[in-house]
Amino acid sequence: MVRDPRLTKLLKTVRLFHPQADGDVIELAFDFAQQAHAGQQRLSGEPYFTHPVAVAQITADMGLNPTIIAAALLHDVPEESAVTISELKKEFGVDIATIVDGVTKVGKVKYRGVDRYVENLRKMFVAMATDIRVIIVRFADRLHNLQTLEYQPAHKQQRIARESLEIYAPIANRLGMGEIKGQIEDLAFRYALPNEYRWVVGLMKHERATREDYLESVKERLTSELTTQGLEQFEIHGRAKHLYSFYLKLLDHERDTSKVYDLVALRIIVPSVADCYRALGIIHQHWVPLKGRIKDYIARPKPNGYQSLHTTVFTDDKQVVEFQIRTPEMHQQAELGVAAHWHYDEQGSFVPNKKLNWIIELAKWQKEIADNQEYLTKLKLDVFDKRIFIFTPRGDVLDLPEHATPVDFAYAIHSDIGNHTTSAIVNDVIVPLSHLLSSGDVVEIITDKNRKSPNPDWLTFVKSSNAKNRIRLALRHDQQGFLNRFRKKQ
Repeated sequence: MVRDPRLTKLLKTVRLFHPQADGDVIELAFDFAQQAHAGQQRLSGEPYFTHPVAVAQITADMGLNPTIIAAALLHDVPEESAVTISELKKEFGVDIATIVDGVTKVGKVKYRGVDRYVENLRKMFVAMATDIRVIIVRFADRLHNLQTLEYQPAHKQQRIARESLEIYAPIANRLGMGEIKGQIEDLAFRYALPNEYRWVVGLMKHERATREDYLESVKERLTSELTTQGLEQFEIHGRAKHLYSFYLKLLDHERDTSKVYDLVALRIIVPSVADCYRALGIIHQHWVPLKGRIKDYIARPKPNGYQSLHTTVFTDDKQVVEFQIRTPEMHQQAELGVAAHWHYDEQGSFVPNKKLNWIIELAKWQKEIADNQEYLTKLKLDVFDKRIFIFTPRGDVLDLPEHATPVDFAYAIHSDIGNHTTSAIVNDVIVPLSHLLSSGDVVEIITDKNRKSPNPDWLTFVKSSNAKNRIRLALRHDQQGFLNRFRKKQ
């Protein structure tokens, strides 16, 4: 019997990343899903089975393991056929069935605008906190649906595109999955904001053509300099900015393309951390760096685990060029984020590390406030806001919403610290508690144990839902305590 070429491609991709992988479970899942979806069609007119195969191929291209790929093949079986989760459990075991069940549950509630998708958010948060593999398969599913969005009616195109930009892309970003985030945003951009999309595509074509020609000459010069200085192993690649990311940058810079320095950048991949700093030194020997544009995300990684050295320089022709320097491991982390975990660990569910503590917090919060719709809506605003990362004096990093203050920072450390905060020192300077923090700030909180409660005025400037909730809770507790004491005196 001749093997389906799609299965052959899938297994070949898996073995590129996992040479010793047992492909039997993938082959079994392929045949099972194909039979379950027999006779079904997509809106494009293609057999429905083309979709789970494409989703599985996306997960295979990410280098994920056979368990996740099998779950991707089966992810729509319970929803689109008579096969139950119990039957999948008997055929494929608890692990695969659990992932499929999670993907099914997360996908059941559709986006209907900010006010009506709280339950969907809650389900996604729970899935992230318990098994991120569910979210990874869901991302792959969303990517393929976006790739084939042209076959949907216009109102569904808008809904799916908006949901992708407002839910999926921000979560991918928080999980460090930079490449997935960029792909989701670019595919959704075309349908969510069609006029802006056409404008940006036109700009990008013109600007990239101009800058790419120049970057090729910079690449040749840099290759020569690195080799001359004895750096033998390195790769240099051009990296074009994603369309939607370019659009957001343009909005930040009043639509002035000359101020978007990283439209096309050069990425340098070197074997070790020492080589990263060595390459940075060589670049700065030959070109003058722009003030404030050198960023060391190796010494101080972003909260989502991203590591790299960034620098923007004036070249000999007074052109502005950005460089990103990283090791292969850092590059993998930047592209795949938490999904990169399964390149190295084939066992069990994902356990978040310290850099992703926010996932654990979400798990706690959803248990505390599962029935509090209003609070979950506020939590959405926190999780999907632009993020900044702030450091304690010991070098620990905290992930906060943009425009956060020292009070937000204090409550992010612990409720008791927030409640007893009296002042703050930012980058060795005493600042007001309403001071707006910026990424990279080092913040020290001064507390007073004798302070009885937070200041109600803090509610006028704190940004994070966590801080607002904790302040209100403390004020209510103090008010109740006062009333109890008053009643006893009566």
